[in-house]
Amino acid sequence: MGAKVKLTDIIDEMEMQTEEDSPLLKKDTGEIIYIMKDFIRMAEDGEPYDHLPDWQQEQMELAIDFVENEDKYVELPSKFEIDEYAMIEDFCFSVKDSKAQEKLLRIICGKGAFRRFKDEIIDLDLEDDWYTYRDNCYKQIAIDFCERHKVEYTESKGS
Repeated sequence: MGAKVKLTDIIDEMEMQTEEDSPLLKKDTGEIIYIMKDFIRMAEDGEPYDHLPDWQQEQMELAIDFVENEDKYVELPSKFEIDEYAMIEDFCFSVKDSKAQEKLLRIICGKGAFRRFKDEIIDLDLEDDWYTYRDNCYKQIAIDFCERHKVEYTESKGS
């Protein structure tokens, strides 16, 4: 069995990821690493890398280990799997005040929905409620991820 991973670490990484790299959990150590997708392709192609700068050589070594030992790694949920828009929509439906709910549901349609939503939750004094709701959604996604991949986790920051 691998090392325990902190849910907060997984959540932090899910929130910060980009499309250029793949956040991966190394199951035996509980370490979360990033490997740029270009380096994974280079490792798969067996391209030489001794001419690269040190930081790129480190990326290549990680990529090679990933390609050769893929079963030791698991990719964290991507932004597409997380679907923050669905979180926003579900939050809107959870708002008890029917006028506020209706207004929120109306403004989350079309271009600029995220910005309008963030502005409106401030105006409606729902910002704290939203971030609590969002944090709980991310936490549940992290728990589901760990359980699906049989990764032990801890919820406390100090563990």
